[in-house]
Amino acid sequence: MDTNVRTPMDVFNLPQHLVVPLFQRPYVWDETDQWAPLWTDVRRMADLRLTDPFRPAIHFLGAVVLQVQETSVGSVPARNVIDGQQRLTTLQILMDAAAAEFEEAGQDHLAAQLETLTHNSPDFVQDEKARLKIRHTNKDRAAFEEVMRTDPPINYDGLKHKATRIVGAHQYFAGAVRTWLGSPEIPAFAQRAQALAHVLQQGLQIVAIDLQANENSQEIFETLNARGTPLTAADLIKNFVFQKLEADGADTAKIYADDWPFESKFWETELAVGRVTSTRGALFLNQWLISRVAEEISTKSTFTRFKHFVEHESKQKMIDLLRAIKEEAAQYEKWTLAAADADRNLTPTEMAVYRMQAQGVELLKPVLLWLHEPGRDLPQPVIDRVVGIVESWVVRRSLLRLTTSNLGSVVANLIRTGRAVHEDELVRTVGNFLRGQSVASSYWPGDAEIRAFLSTAPAYRRYSRARLRMLLEAVEDSFREDYHAHQVDRSGYPIEHLLPQRWEERWPVDSDEARAERGAHVHRLGNLTLLTAKLNSAVSNGPWLGSSGKHAKLAKHDVLKINQRIREASADGWDEQLIDARTAGMIDILLRTWPVPEGHVGEIADARTSAQSWVQVRDLIVAGLLSPGMRLTPRPGQWTDMTATVGPDGSLIVGDATFDTPSAAGKHVKGAVTNGWTFWRLDDGRRLADVRSTFRGEKPRTIEATDALAHWDVETDLDDAVELWSLMSPTARELYRALLEASPEPVGVPELARRVGVTNDGKTVAGVLAWSGRYAAQLGHHLPSRWIEGPPSQYWLDEATAETMAEAIRLFEERTSVRAIDHLSVGWAALETHATEEERSALTRLAAMGLPRPELGVETGDGIPVAIAWPDRKIAAEVELTAEAAAELGADGWRVLPLGEELRDLLTATQP
Repeated sequence: MDTNVRTPMDVFNLPQHLVVPLFQRPYVWDETDQWAPLWTDVRRMADLRLTDPFRPAIHFLGAVVLQVQETSVGSVPARNVIDGQQRLTTLQILMDAAAAEFEEAGQDHLAAQLETLTHNSPDFVQDEKARLKIRHTNKDRAAFEEVMRTDPPINYDGLKHKATRIVGAHQYFAGAVRTWLGSPEIPAFAQRAQALAHVLQQGLQIVAIDLQANENSQEIFETLNARGTPLTAADLIKNFVFQKLEADGADTAKIYADDWPFESKFWETELAVGRVTSTRGALFLNQWLISRVAEEISTKSTFTRFKHFVEHESKQKMIDLLRAIKEEAAQYEKWTLAAADADRNLTPTEMAVYRMQAQGVELLKPVLLWLHEPGRDLPQPVIDRVVGIVESWVVRRSLLRLTTSNLGSVVANLIRTGRAVHEDELVRTVGNFLRGQSVASSYWPGDAEIRAFLSTAPAYRRYSRARLRMLLEAVEDSFREDYHAHQVDRSGYPIEHLLPQRWEERWPVDSDEARAERGAHVHRLGNLTLLTAKLNSAVSNGPWLGSSGKHAKLAKHDVLKINQRIREASADGWDEQLIDARTAGMIDILLRTWPVPEGHVGEIADARTSAQSWVQVRDLIVAGLLSPGMRLTPRPGQWTDMTATVGPDGSLIVGDATFDTPSAAGKHVKGAVTNGWTFWRLDDGRRLADVRSTFRGEKPRTIEATDALAHWDVETDLDDAVELWSLMSPTARELYRALLEASPEPVGVPELARRVGVTNDGKTVAGVLAWSGRYAAQLGHHLPSRWIEGPPSQYWLDEATAETMAEAIRLFEERTSVRAIDHLSVGWAALETHATEEERSALTRLAAMGLPRPELGVETGDGIPVAIAWPDRKIAAEVELTAEAAAELGADGWRVLPLGEELRDLLTATQP
């Protein structure tokens, strides 16, 4: 065995064949996790070459294991790729894509340099099919050979294997290289091309482990790929740090014992953050790095970004930087342990940590680390006020159930903005920065929108128990502040409905309207409280007054000020008017707890997401536009024998099932996603959407006579939609799939560009859509997508269009036999009967993978619905789950994974 650190030129320069054996897994790297981070590192190295040509900047790619193959005399040497085939394949694709762009721009000498690393010379290999230096023998062979042997300019859409990841990688890198190089007409083009070519040949490093033919490659492979827990960012950073310290001549043993903080159980604890898991140590290092460089950094990029920060940006010696990390890690640990202490009076920072845990987010941790950075020495009042501002921004968005998935870049920009101002201006600067967020994905909601939403929102159903408890605790703490009392115990007090959830027997009312009104109030904020202990069911569902009534029983819980106020206000009974009054009072407290600057209203460019536009069926009942018991019929289709009945609380009852929303009821009947407001009809032919428009004071939407182009409707435009889909390019189809998944939420241009693998400049995405717009106009329709001005610009599909396009895609795929229909085994048949179309597709894949049979329609203890799950193991499949629901599941200890090898491995590892 011979181990050496080599450059790509060292590895690939000689004539050879590097053979990927048949037993190796196919190519699985993708844009998010591997291509984009690799390109970012390569681009960074090239930029450094341009700014400082004599600086020895090197990026380490990892290790590969190669074993000599016995070959016949006269043939080129061959070696098997034992480990590292994903890395080597990607590097070859990147070099070939760059060579194609160089050739297109007239830089033939640079293209030839890279070609010598990817293709054997005809002087050594006469067979054209054998010229590639990497030879795949598995199912990737055809795609790899096709794209690597195609002469530029490459028409990716015309390739036979255009849908494979290998072709996708080539197209991604070609676009990335083209964008970075710029126009061939600019004076600096040749210099930039030379810098990139140099990095690809000599600016990268690979640890090459060369084995002789008689060495046990499997044993070495298993040693390198340990069967235990994979290396975390903390492990990789530790190795890097101590290699640097050793090179500096430091006493590494002493420093490891004294200054490396991440070996304790606290830091090695596994945490679920959204859809991924991480050790607390690795998570901290990611957040610490964000606080230092003010960039959004994915957890998988933590090590490479840390390494670059240390080598090229930090002004500190390694030992000084390590001690600063240790100091902030100790502070971070102190905050976390304090937040877990139920009886402790928390500081604003500690309370922010607790509230983030309650909401299942880690978003503000980089801000806290930045504010407490050693050497900044900000006054404590300034820190407390900034913490209050950013917490208000996050909590107010949480109250409206707005996404937090796009806020990482906002936090990074906030830190970058804050670093540039004096401490005297910091509070005002942070407040103005967040006030300036005016798009739906990041705006700071104002008082009026919060008040309008919470006044009628069924809070008990809208929020997880931890988040709802956090709100009730905030109300209790507000009451206690009047007496300068200790903060409420945060030990997980039970949440009680004052008006019982099962109120019909003991709390009857006379009319259908009154029943609808009462049912609508049950889950509102003003009907909820905290108790120090659960009431028994007889009391909980019993009457309000009397010696054994709830009013009397609340006296046992008078230790909580929130219950004292309830008793004072309800000596004569408890009803809807008192619930509304208490809701309004509690909203006032929440708005004071998480305030906004004076005059801030939270205006957004995309008013569709405003809670003020939210209408529910119960609102139509209260307004007299619908009546309990009214029959609704679905739009024409194979489901026309099904009906829904309007419940007194605004629910829709279909057979034995009850649904909170029209869309949920429609999905149950149709078996696929649908816009319930257009799916359900009254007996007079009106759609629920028409009744909703009347409630809002709008006219039902029609196509104006002056409008030559129609919008999309699933009933009348399905054939046109199928034809439009058939005309779209694969890139446009992928773009619309991304919009369809997010509908009706907007998707920013950067995310769309990343998803479809095109340049992130807005014009490219618009260009992809332009052809679709022409096709749609020829069919007499508007472009399906709509546009919201940025930055960044965003696109979205309304619910009606989304339903039309989803159905069109399904029909197109059926008609062209693109998608095979798999049948589940007998043991899974019962699940298939009750599954939606997406669930059936997922079940087919799960059954084919040989996984244990899951449960459908699981509801967690916190009321989160999960389509496909193994509840005894707290594992859920990433099917029909919103990002927020996945985050809440993660905060509750669940593992949420996409269908694939990782899910299979986890289920196999946790088998009883």
